[in-house]
Amino acid sequence: MKQINWFEKIIGSGLYTGYIPFASGTFGSLVALIIYLIIPKSEDIRALIFLIILFTIVGVIVSAKFEKIYGKDPAECTIDEWVGTWISFINLPKDLLWISTSFLIWRFLDVVKPFPARHSEKLPSGFGIMADDIISGFYTFLIMQIIYYLSN
Repeated sequence: MKQINWFEKIIGSGLYTGYIPFASGTFGSLVALIIYLIIPKSEDIRALIFLIILFTIVGVIVSAKFEKIYGKDPAECTIDEWVGTWISFINLPKDLLWISTSFLIWRFLDVVKPFPARHSEKLPSGFGIMADDIISGFYTFLIMQIIYYLSN
């Protein structure tokens, strides 16, 4: 059986949120939210895009290893929630109303998995694990941009 090293375990499980026995995806998303809040406002978009790209690449690799050990799209792997959460926050004001609204929509869409998110889970290995969260994060991004545009 292939092993996951300690660093892959920390990153892949979203700082061990994947090992919380209930709602691991929500806890993983909360950690991503905290990381987002730490980013200085002046660096938001650049840092967020960098994190999304970096963690998508790392996520495909690491989540494939998690899947080999824990099975198809395992709850222990929450790096995909980090990427989806960060996508949902792109270009939003950093205030409680916008962030919490985006977070709630993101979590709803991550659970419901609107087309083609659910279908994308059939992609092989780490791609399938990451793709559904990227799609749901992108849908959340679009919804939030429309709401933001209409509110201004």
